Amino acid sequence: MQLKETFERVKRASKSLALLTDTQRNDILNAVADAILAQQERILKANAQDLAKMEQSNPLYDRLQLTESRLEGIASDMRNVATLPTPLGHITKQKTLPNGLRLCRVSVPFGVIGMIYEARPNVTFDVFSLCFKSGNACVLKGGKDADCSNREEVALIHEILEQYGVSKDVVALLPATHEATGEMLNAVGYVDLCIPRGGRKLIDFVRDTARIPVIETGAGVVNTYFDKDGDLEMGRAIINNAKTRRVSVCNALDCLLVHQGRLGDLGDLVSPLADKNVIIYADEQAYAALDGKYPYLEPATTDSFGTEFMDYKLAIKTVGSLEEALAHIDENGSGHSEAIVTMNEATARKFQAHVDAACVYWNAPTSFTDGAQFGLGAEIGISTQKLGPRGPMALEEICTYKWLIEGEGQTRP
Repeated sequence: MQLKETFERVKRASKSLALLTDTQRNDILNAVADAILAQQERILKANAQDLAKMEQSNPLYDRLQLTESRLEGIASDMRNVATLPTPLGHITKQKTLPNGLRLCRVSVPFGVIGMIYEARPNVTFDVFSLCFKSGNACVLKGGKDADCSNREEVALIHEILEQYGVSKDVVALLPATHEATGEMLNAVGYVDLCIPRGGRKLIDFVRDTARIPVIETGAGVVNTYFDKDGDLEMGRAIINNAKTRRVSVCNALDCLLVHQGRLGDLGDLVSPLADKNVIIYADEQAYAALDGKYPYLEPATTDSFGTEFMDYKLAIKTVGSLEEALAHIDENGSGHSEAIVTMNEATARKFQAHVDAACVYWNAPTSFTDGAQFGLGAEIGISTQKLGPRGPMALEEICTYKWLIEGEGQTRP
C-alpha cells in the first residue's frame, strides 16, 4: 500500500485524541469555525478554481459551490456540534452478576473513520467536526471536482490543530484518485469504519470492494404521495420545497405519486415548479391532466421512475389507491426518505407503518432529512441500511462501545 505511512500516522494520532477533554475539543472546533469566517476568502478562491472546471449547467455545480452564506452556515453547524453533549463515556448498560463481577458498557470512539465523498466540499468540515467531537480521527477521500477546496479546508484545520498542540494527523486528506479509494478500502487494521457518501455508482463500488467495515449512505430515490385527502395548498408548498430547494442533494424529490381522484388539481399542485423550469415526466393520465397547463412537460418512460435525477426534473405517476402508491415505493424507492400529503390520519399512519425507509414524512417535505435539521448538529451521512445506524448519522452513530468488567479475584468454574 503506497498510502500505508499515512494510515499508520492517522492510527497513531487517533490514540492521542483520548487525552483531550471535551472542553479542549470544543475550543478547537470553535477556533476552526472562527477561522472559516476569518479566512473565507482563501477558501472561496480555492473553490473558484474547482468551479472553473465544471459547467454551470451541471447539476453538481450547486453542490460544489461554496458562498459566504454557505460558509457561515458551515461555521454555525460546527459551533452547534461544539455545544452538544459529548457522546463518549456514556454508560449504556451496567449490572452485577451473581458471582460479584461488575459489568459496565460504555460508549467509545471507533478510532479511525474513512470518508469517501464526491463534489461536496462542505462534507470536509462536517466530517471533521463530528469525528473530532466524538474522539475519532478521520481519513478523507474527496472527489477530484472539489480537490482544491478540500485541500484548502484541510490546510486550515491543520493550522488550528497545530496552534492547539494537537497532531494534524488526526485529519488526513488522500489524493483524489481511484487508486487512493482502493487503498483506503483495503486498509485493514488502520481504518476502522468507512462511510461512502455519493451516488449509487460510488456506493456500489465501495460495498463490493471494501475489506473494512462499511456503513452505506445510499442514493436517494425519493417519492411523495399526494393522497385523495391531501390539502392542495399544503401539497403545493411541500412538493415545491422538496423538489426545488436544492436539486442536487439526496433528499430532493424525484417522483410525485398523485391519486387519480386529484388529477383535476394537478396543474395547481405543480404550478410553482414552472418558476424553476422543472421538467416533468408524466405518465399518460398525468400528462393529459397537465397538457396545456404546464410548460415543461414530457411523456414518462419506464426509466423515469426509480431514478435519482439530481436535477430540475420530476416524474409523476398516477395511482388509484394508497396500496398502489405503497407498491410503487416498494419497487422504486431506495429506503432513504418518503412522504405522504393527506389530512386522513388513518391513511398517514398506514403509510408510515408500511413504508420501509429511514425517514417517513407526513405533511412535511423530505428536504428535512438532514442531521442539522434533526438537531444533531451536523451529519456524516444518511444511512439507508438496517444493520447499525439508520437515517442521519451524527455523534452517537459514529461511536461504538466496550465492556468494562471489575472483579475481586473471581475465577470461572
